[in-house]
Amino acid sequence: MTQAELTERNVGQNLDDLMNLDPRGYGVCRILYPASRGRAGEPVSTLFAKRLLDAVPAGGLVHIITGFVLLPHKRGEMDGIVGAALFARALNAIGRKAAIIVPEACVQAARALAAAVGLHSYPGVERALEYPHSVAVVAFPTGSALAEMAARDILDRRKPGAVVATEAAGANAMGCYHTALGLDVTDLEAKSEALFRLAQSENIPTFAIGDLGNEIGMGAFADHLDAYIPRAGRCLGRECIIADTSADVALTATVSDWGMNAVIAALAYLTETPALLHSAEIQREAMLAASRSGMVNMYGDLNPAIDGFDIDFNVTLLHLMRRLVESALGLRRTCAGWFSDVIARGFYDAVRHSSTLTGNP
Repeated sequence: MTQAELTERNVGQNLDDLMNLDPRGYGVCRILYPASRGRAGEPVSTLFAKRLLDAVPAGGLVHIITGFVLLPHKRGEMDGIVGAALFARALNAIGRKAAIIVPEACVQAARALAAAVGLHSYPGVERALEYPHSVAVVAFPTGSALAEMAARDILDRRKPGAVVATEAAGANAMGCYHTALGLDVTDLEAKSEALFRLAQSENIPTFAIGDLGNEIGMGAFADHLDAYIPRAGRCLGRECIIADTSADVALTATVSDWGMNAVIAALAYLTETPALLHSAEIQREAMLAASRSGMVNMYGDLNPAIDGFDIDFNVTLLHLMRRLVESALGLRRTCAGWFSDVIARGFYDAVRHSSTLTGNP
């Protein structure tokens, strides 16, 4: 193992640990992460970032699928859509472009979020590709037949280098969509699996972020979810909340947007660009823009909070991720002697393929 490999591994593990903090103490993130980490075989945040950079060259396009519409107000939730806008900002900063694919109920918020993070928004991919500092915001239909046509049209217009789903409502094997509480929201959700599956059929790499199991891509851990997550059991049939789609790289976090921030931080580390990770002010403005556009907190209110965590909490976590990246990049030369001595002892070679550092029991 080299110094670079050791640092990358430990930066990735630190980011994974931060995105899986459990302030609520409810334990679900601790259940999900071992499955995600075990499948990846290494820290998931850095694997996600590396695979994305490999898949999408400079000037390339990423489709970002997001949006989970909640009852009773039939509004999109903040988690997912905030992270999607911040991710689009980061992609622009490293010479890639993004199209944010959302339910109609989330279009207004997506456009407001684009402005909040410093991007112009356009309804079509062509203009977003043509102009700098731009992102496309595309509405995706809720009807299954229309979804198939929309997916074909989107991919025919411009083939992306990757498709990323983050906190995007995922249907179970029976085609039904459910909230974490098991409420049926099938009629409200965009049928975005059509785009995700079509991309897979055309060998476009797929990535997913989720925090429970009812999101696109989380079918990658179906057996694990079936065993340990309430209302996830296949025996429930139509009421099962597990999404039926899998992804090439599937990342889990306590809050999906924390997972997205960890991926952005990993990109910042790998590209040696700490400023790629947005500022506290941008995080704050994005959350305010989302709430003022009608996006709801997990509990259904319009307070600027993501899954119950307010602006200050999200900013604190963001600050820790930024300092982690800055420290790792800044101290490589200072700590070089320690790196070589630690590596020589062989601990990291011994656990490279073990579960010692993965959180597995």
